[in-house]
Amino acid sequence: MTSEHKFQATETAGEVSAILVRPKDARWLYVFGHGSGAGMRHVFMEECAELLAVHGVATFRYQFPYMEAGLSIPNRAPVLIETVRSAVGAAGSIEPDLPLLAGGKSMGGRMTSAAASLRPLGSVLGLVFFGFPLHPSGRESSERGDHLRNVGLPMLFLQGSRDKLANLSLLGSLLDGLGTLATLNVLQGADHGFHVLKRSARTENEVLEEACAGFSEWARQLVGC
Repeated sequence: MTSEHKFQATETAGEVSAILVRPKDARWLYVFGHGSGAGMRHVFMEECAELLAVHGVATFRYQFPYMEAGLSIPNRAPVLIETVRSAVGAAGSIEPDLPLLAGGKSMGGRMTSAAASLRPLGSVLGLVFFGFPLHPSGRESSERGDHLRNVGLPMLFLQGSRDKLANLSLLGSLLDGLGTLATLNVLQGADHGFHVLKRSARTENEVLEEACAGFSEWARQLVGC
C-alpha cells in the first residue's frame, strides 16, 4: 500500500509532503529523511523504499521544508531537526501499530541523530543511516559525529567503502566508543551515493539489496520480530 500525506513541519515552516509505503507483512516503520541535494522522490529513496518493503520494512519518506518549497539550500539545523521530530510524530500517528525506526540518507540521517541527541525522539527504537556524512569531502574529521555519544539508541551505519564523506577509519574509531549501540555494515565498492564502478563485480542494485537485507536483519534482532 502506498499513500501520500501532509504534516506540519514546524510552526513557521508550514506543511510538507510524505509518502508511506506499507507492505502487507510490515514489521517495522522507518521514518526516512532525504539527503541535502534531492528530495523524497529521488530514485535512491524510491528504490530503497521498494527493497525495504520486500524485507518487511514500511517507510515514511518526507520532505524537509526547503525541498518542499523547491529551494536548493537546506534550512538551518533547528528547522531540519524539528521537521524530523514532526515526521516521527506523524508517522507514529498514521501507523501506530508498527515499531518505529528513524534515520535517512546522508543529511537526513545526520539530522535525525542530531534530534535524538538533544532529547528522546518519541517512541523510536533505533536509527539507521544510509551513508552517514561524517565530514566534507577532502576535509576528514570526526567532529560531525561527536553528538552520536548522546543519542543513547541502537544505530546501524550502512557505509560504502569508497564514501568520500566518511573515512572508515575515523568512523570506526568513533563507533568503537559507542560500544554495542553502534553497528557498521561496510558495502564494498560503493561510494556515498551507493554507486559502484563499472569494473566492479557487482551492480548498484546488489549493493542496495545488501544494505536493505542488512537493515532488516538488524531490525529483527533489535525488535525481536
